[in-house]
Amino acid sequence: MNHLLSMKQLGTDDILNMLRRAGELKRGSASGLPPGHTVSNLFFEPSTRTKTSFEMAERKLGLSVIPFESGFSSALKGETLYDTVKTLEAIGLDALVIRHPEDRYYEQLEGRTSVSIINGGDGSGQHPTQSLLDLYTLQEEFGGLEGLKVTIAGDVAHSRVAKSDRDALEKLGAEVRYLCPPEWRGDFEAADDWSDVLEDSDAVMLLRVQHERHGESGSFSAEAYHERYGLTEERAARMKEGTIIMHPAPVNRGVEIADSLVEDPRSRIFRQVENGMFVRMAVLETILKGRD
Repeated sequence: MNHLLSMKQLGTDDILNMLRRAGELKRGSASGLPPGHTVSNLFFEPSTRTKTSFEMAERKLGLSVIPFESGFSSALKGETLYDTVKTLEAIGLDALVIRHPEDRYYEQLEGRTSVSIINGGDGSGQHPTQSLLDLYTLQEEFGGLEGLKVTIAGDVAHSRVAKSDRDALEKLGAEVRYLCPPEWRGDFEAADDWSDVLEDSDAVMLLRVQHERHGESGSFSAEAYHERYGLTEERAARMKEGTIIMHPAPVNRGVEIADSLVEDPRSRIFRQVENGMFVRMAVLETILKGRD
C-alpha cells in the first residue's frame, strides 16, 4: 500500500493489521523503519489535532519532517496542488500528508506522482486516520467491533468522519445508527429523536456542527441545537452502563455536547486524541515500508 486516501480502499485485514500495529506501538514497540525517510504536512485548512498528531508521530518514527506552511506557500500565487506536489517530489520527499477543502482532491494526483499521499481530510469526503483512531479506541474499550451499536449524532451529511466511520464500522460488523436534523442527513438514514437510538448504544459519537460547510442554510442556534440534538446531562443519564462518549473534535461545548460531559468518566474524547498518534505512526510505517 503506497497511499491512504479513503477507508473504502482498505480491506478488513488492512484495517485490523494497522490497529494491531498501533497497539504494539502504544505498548512501546520500536519502529521498524530504517532512517532516511522524509515527509511533509500540507494543511490547507486549519487543524490542531490531526496536524500536530502527525507531526508527533513522524518524529517518534525518526522521520525527517520538512516544514510546509500553506499561508506562505506558492499556492497563494496561484500554484496548483498538483504542481506543489510535483515540486516536493522533485526535491526528494517520500510522503505527504495533505488536508484540503476540496472533496477528493487526491484524484488529480493518483498515478501522476511517486510521492506517497496520506489523506488528512478532504472537504466533506473522507478522513481515514480519524476513522482508524476511532476504530482503535472502540476496539481498545470493548475488545472488538463485531456487534457493537455505535450512534453518530450531528452534521453527518457534511462530516468526513461520519462517512469514513460508516464504511469501516459496517465492514467490521458494527451496527451504526445516525441522529441528525432532516436537512443534514444527505444519503444517510437517520433518526430525528434520541429515544430511537440512545438506550442501547455502546458508544455515542458527537459531531461538530460544520457551519463552514453549509453556510447559514439550515443552521440552528447553539441553544436550539443542544436542546434537540445535543448530548445533554439528562440524556447521558439514560445511557446504559458501559456506554462511552466520543467526539472527533474540536468540541463546541454546550452545543453538540454538554460542557460537563467532555471530561466525564465515560468520555473517551482525549483518549481518542492520544490514540491518534499511535494510529498515525502505524499508518506512516505501513506506507513507508510499502515504498522500500
